[in-house]
Amino acid sequence: MLIQSKAWTSDMGDGTFQNPVLYADYSDLDVIRVADDFFMVASSFAHTPGLPILHSKDMVNWTIVNHVIAKVDLPGYDIPQHGKGIWAPSIRFHDNKFWVFVSTPDEGIFMSTAEDPFGSWSPLHMIKEVKGWIDPCPFWDEDGQAYLVHAFAHSRCGIKNKLNLCRMSPDGKQLLDDGVIVFDGTEHHPVMEGPKMHKRNGYYYLFAPAGGVSTGWQTVLRSKHIWGPYEDAIVLHQGDTTVNGPHQGAWVELESGESWFFHFQDRAAYGRIVHLQPMEWVEDWPLMGIDTNGDGIGEPVLRCRKPNVGHEFPIAVPQTSDDFNKDQLGLQWQWQANPNPEWFSLTEVPGNLRLNCEPLPDNIETLYNAPQLLMQKLPAPTFSASVKMNFRPQQSGDISGLILFGYSYQYLALTRSDMGRPNRLVLVQGDGRGGESTEQEKAAVDFPGEVVYMKVDVIYDAECSFSYSADGVHFEPIGQVFQATEGRWVGAKVGIFAVNKEAAASQGHADYSSFIINSL
Repeated sequence: MLIQSKAWTSDMGDGTFQNPVLYADYSDLDVIRVADDFFMVASSFAHTPGLPILHSKDMVNWTIVNHVIAKVDLPGYDIPQHGKGIWAPSIRFHDNKFWVFVSTPDEGIFMSTAEDPFGSWSPLHMIKEVKGWIDPCPFWDEDGQAYLVHAFAHSRCGIKNKLNLCRMSPDGKQLLDDGVIVFDGTEHHPVMEGPKMHKRNGYYYLFAPAGGVSTGWQTVLRSKHIWGPYEDAIVLHQGDTTVNGPHQGAWVELESGESWFFHFQDRAAYGRIVHLQPMEWVEDWPLMGIDTNGDGIGEPVLRCRKPNVGHEFPIAVPQTSDDFNKDQLGLQWQWQANPNPEWFSLTEVPGNLRLNCEPLPDNIETLYNAPQLLMQKLPAPTFSASVKMNFRPQQSGDISGLILFGYSYQYLALTRSDMGRPNRLVLVQGDGRGGESTEQEKAAVDFPGEVVYMKVDVIYDAECSFSYSADGVHFEPIGQVFQATEGRWVGAKVGIFAVNKEAAASQGHADYSSFIINSL
């Protein structure tokens, strides 16, 4: 049985937890409670499968249990679309069903439902074909009327800082009008987005982040009337803490009466990591975290008692390591674009993942735009990722290895050499900023065998060092320290790949028997 390394654990085992609860890039998250279960959904952009569903029994210990979509079923997503695709979903439980509403900023607003969140979700249904409407959240009022609130992407439609409220059919399948602007944050809450609508004590609330991903704050709006006017207050900000830009997430109320608030923090290469704050209501305004400096606004806490859910539950973390002993890829894995079954097999060699050296798509020369990278989120501030690979090249240009990916990326890989010479182990650095991607070989050694162990060590601030071994015990460093970077709206990722970089049809492949995450 494969034991998951707890490279980062939030549950301290003594009735308290440390933030972040997830030191991983679950950006623009939303969370709901249904009875004694908690479900989280997050942005997935163009990575597939998409719209991850995480589950917890205590809001501190989480595992990945599903994805809403297997692919982005829209034109163009068979190749990477960096920063596009699935943005800022909302999850709700209504009429005995689970609902996820999401936007793709270039195509429109979509909805999916499921009676069982662990099972199949309905195909995404477009409820509004529109460019630049983002971050949708549904709301069903007590009188049966349904609404949808959303923000705007200035890059797509020229509108920003505003929240729009539309009437919606109760079945969630269509919007009944183009809506009304219910709040303009231009003066005091620029970059307002990600609204979540709630109702409490006769007030309609809009929880909405503002101020930008890395520098912003959490705003709450309230009104006695759904159409406003809304009064506003900042209820969570960095203050004198080290937690920058704390905002955008979910208010969750427990059966015990406690309130809690999830938000993210932008940590560059680590992505938008997830924090959990205690929350209380004061004169019908939420106060999040603790007001440590007396300014009337809450600041994030780094350690806190666990939520009172009535029971203690085992420590759990999202899946990372994989021994490829199942008939499906683990839920932690995502491709860079819509998957192609020709890329891989879990049955050719039982207990191994075979990655085929399929050629890169037309007009793609570097791995920055390769769809067949199989990767997962960075799981902790410090960790190592190691693989055992058996490389069987066939054509010149066959290459397979371990990659740490972002705008800037580095990979260690075996590649076929000229006939009669050993394979070469190469360390390559690439960059995809500015629309033009480039790669440069940074180090290389001859490697006579077909079985190689490769490892990348990641330490604080995402400094990465690659090494290799012929026996899995004695590792040799290669190249210099590499500074990992974020990607387009996402954190860096770590994973494996096999391609042919010379557009050749090849029967070459690499068999991976393990991918292991360890603490450092």
